[in-house]
Amino acid sequence: MSDRAEIRGPVSRRRRTTISNGNKWHDAGETPPQCSDTTKTNEVSGHASVNGKADGEMGKSEQLQLQNSPKKQKSVVEDFNERLSCHVLQESLLSSASGYSNYRGILNWCVVMLVLSNARLFLENIIKYGILVDPIQVVSLFLKDPYSWPSACLIIVSNVFILAALYTERRLAVGTISQMTGLILHIVNLSSILIFPAATVLSVTSVTPVGGVLSLATYTVLFLKLYSYQDTNRWCREIRQAKAKRLTRSYSCPSVAQPNGSAVHPPVSYPGNLTHRDMYYFVCAPTLCYELNFPRSPRIRKRFLMRRLFEMLFFMQLLVGLIQQWMVPTIQNSMKPFQEMDFSRMVERLLKLAVPNHLIWLIFFYWFFHSTMNFVAELMQFGDREFYKDWWNSESVTYFWANWNIPVHKWCLRHFYKPVLRKGVNKFLAQTAVFLISAFFHEYLVSIPLKMFRLWAFMGMMAQVPLAWFVGRFLNGNYGNAAVWISLIIGQPVAVLMYVHDYYVIHHGTTT
Repeated sequence: MSDRAEIRGPVSRRRRTTISNGNKWHDAGETPPQCSDTTKTNEVSGHASVNGKADGEMGKSEQLQLQNSPKKQKSVVEDFNERLSCHVLQESLLSSASGYSNYRGILNWCVVMLVLSNARLFLENIIKYGILVDPIQVVSLFLKDPYSWPSACLIIVSNVFILAALYTERRLAVGTISQMTGLILHIVNLSSILIFPAATVLSVTSVTPVGGVLSLATYTVLFLKLYSYQDTNRWCREIRQAKAKRLTRSYSCPSVAQPNGSAVHPPVSYPGNLTHRDMYYFVCAPTLCYELNFPRSPRIRKRFLMRRLFEMLFFMQLLVGLIQQWMVPTIQNSMKPFQEMDFSRMVERLLKLAVPNHLIWLIFFYWFFHSTMNFVAELMQFGDREFYKDWWNSESVTYFWANWNIPVHKWCLRHFYKPVLRKGVNKFLAQTAVFLISAFFHEYLVSIPLKMFRLWAFMGMMAQVPLAWFVGRFLNGNYGNAAVWISLIIGQPVAVLMYVHDYYVIHHGTTT
């Protein structure tokens, strides 16, 4: 018994030394895991007993064979390493240092909770008010005076201003009128685009608020388009004058080669772009910035077009139904707390209105910026489909306003912000001026159709300037993103309630 123990002791130590020299801890230059000699001896003894041989009974030939088989020796080493260690240096999945980013399950959970919570609210609304959706009522808003249709007539009359801008540019291109005369004509034309529809909506009693908003929105878009049209053509005339001695007239304003569809849509150069076809293509295109050669897609994808058309029709009906069923009763029930200045109930009604208002706004965004504008772009083979960016990841207010409406952002950047900077104005004043213009058009599109002036939309937009400064200075990352979302969810219902309250007071004499 003692002889056998003497034999096993040295052999165990020798085997242990061989393993420590060949394992990964020794090769990596790191300290191997520590364990007691008794544990190591038991592990080795157990391994030897499984193979049916004791360490003391192993012959020299078998030891030599083991040393000459590196694969077998490596497998033995790996087996021991797996037994000795089960931990590695790593972070928890919810820690930012872990680098883990697959939160699809949590996102699905949020969607399910959102659907369930809104389903409860919607069911409560139906139980309390019944079915209020009435498509005929919406149609009646447009057909209130079927013998005049003032809003539709206003939109048709807009062709006069389109042709006035085109013919003014033609006269400028051939030099029959001076640059100053052309500038005055453009100023008069652009001013009339804003004044004429506003005066019509205010003076004609048969114009409904919905029809007024649609007609004024059409004229606002047309104002921005024609401003860009005259600006771009003026730049082309300046290039032609600067290079008149070196370039022929047909290349006075160089065109950009088109990557797709260039054979179907050959590029044009100034003044060859001054045609009715080119003008009306730009007027109908889903952009506010004019170019001589727009990027064009090679063909119309019929399946894509039909999907967008189905989305347009479906979400339009959904928006109308949600407004009738959810928004209108909530707004009507909010009038009395605002009249009595009951602060606690005002806050409760505001928060109650925030959910349907925000949901409708999100649906409107998808319906207009994705479905409708992609449908128009596909139909016209317009290649630039960047109508929005990832505004939902906005960590600052300025990032949101620059990325949620790309066509307006491009227009402001190209035709206002950069020209103002080139005149020496600092960035903060230039940004404030951009918000000032945006505030004007927001108030223009709300106050005139409602035929009242309260400046709630104007003040709401101008309030974005100090909010942007505060968020950019004191909040960042997820905190900044949360601040942007809160401003969107709470800010819009406040403006809606203010206008609706004032509208009821003015047109109905009292609130109910």
